[in-house]
Amino acid sequence: MIESIGNTAPGWITDLMDALGAPGAGLAIAAENLFPPLPSEVILPLAGFAASRGTMQLTSALAWTTLGSVIGAVALYSAGALLGRARMVAIAVKLPLVKVSDIEKTERWFRRHGTKAVFFGRMIPLFRSLISIPAGIERMPVPVFLVLTTLGSLIWNAVFVLAGHALGENWEEVTGYVDLYSKVVLVAAALSVAAWVLVRVSRRGPGLRRRG
Repeated sequence: MIESIGNTAPGWITDLMDALGAPGAGLAIAAENLFPPLPSEVILPLAGFAASRGTMQLTSALAWTTLGSVIGAVALYSAGALLGRARMVAIAVKLPLVKVSDIEKTERWFRRHGTKAVFFGRMIPLFRSLISIPAGIERMPVPVFLVLTTLGSLIWNAVFVLAGHALGENWEEVTGYVDLYSKVVLVAAALSVAAWVLVRVSRRGPGLRRRG
């Protein structure tokens, strides 16, 4: 039983693992992919800790959490494929500072770097889930998407499951390092967005003044 391991893990996660074992960990990770705010940095080391106590096999924890990652990613890929380019453009052009040319540039970038984005994106918080949507919109070949998603997710999951397994009762220490990593990534992303907005506004400013 793992329900009495501290306050970091939400009760529904420990309930799933208690009831289903490794498949419960996989189900929790599938949900995390669909709802990025859910804590993969808690689910994965917790699964490793559960494996260290014999609640589940370590190999099963790795296999099921990776399967859960792939299932969640396929669901988002399907959503992107159903959304399609036309709907994406229709939504995006209604957003401030967004132009169709920006979308086209993004599409060209994804066509050139999509495989790297899908693989390495699995190791970046928040982005690891959302990258499946443009992959679906661009109709990345499904076998390629599955291979890249499986490999990238396996690496990400293995790091945290093995860390939880090695730390045992101290598995919660992993969350501190992940929080720091996540904050650095999010700050870098926020700065990138802010820089893009400033560049876009500065380019539009002279034209607006001339028209005025």
